Amino acid sequence: MKKTAVITGASRGIGRACAIELAKHFENIVINSLHHPEDLEQTKAEIEKLGATCLIQSGDVGSYSFVSSMIEETIRSFSSIDLLVNNAGISYIGLLTDMSIQDWNQVITTNLTSVFNCCRHVIPHMVRRKSGHIINISSMWGLNGASCEAAYSAAKGGVNALTQALAKELAPSNIRVNALACGAIDTQMNKAFTQEELTTLCEDIPIGRLGQPEEVALMIWQLYNSPSYLTGEIIKIDGGYL
Repeated sequence: MKKTAVITGASRGIGRACAIELAKHFENIVINSLHHPEDLEQTKAEIEKLGATCLIQSGDVGSYSFVSSMIEETIRSFSSIDLLVNNAGISYIGLLTDMSIQDWNQVITTNLTSVFNCCRHVIPHMVRRKSGHIINISSMWGLNGASCEAAYSAAKGGVNALTQALAKELAPSNIRVNALACGAIDTQMNKAFTQEELTTLCEDIPIGRLGQPEEVALMIWQLYNSPSYLTGEIIKIDGGYL
């Protein structure tokens, strides 16, 4: 049977690299993003060059109703979902005491509620088939909170706990749930740092550099292709930082 992967936040960075890597192995790729439609179209073009069929779903995965329609359309188009990659995310850098409730809610909704929304709508289809894999893109700061990134750390800590809980819940249905706890990856999220700040950051990373989105993408494929006994794991990919 043809295999289908759904990747959220796929217009840039890790999501884009993941979609392109998975297009080498899956026949159908569904890509999502709320912003940057031109980048999403470019991602689609790269996917189709590799011979896969690509469906664009533009919208906010923090919205329960949007995710419902996205997954329904995916099932109508491709019949099944074999892999869900929850990648959509944003950051907020600043003191907690400077953070508004609106900023807090946006970070939690985009980074954590979106994972619930996507899992909630994908899981019933996977359970019916007794097959599937969910991979959540988390962060090392979900394991060891970061100063001035309290909301982001809290959201990613929630993603890690949700990953482990769902892995236990879904194992009897032959559905695996794992997470990658990424370190500092060379994406738009790190463009807020000055060159001096990035240099200092790289000096703190034992491997001496930022990770590349393509490295995370390759790890996603390897994790999907790993033994079925591997579930409920939070796997660090951080250059030895933690």
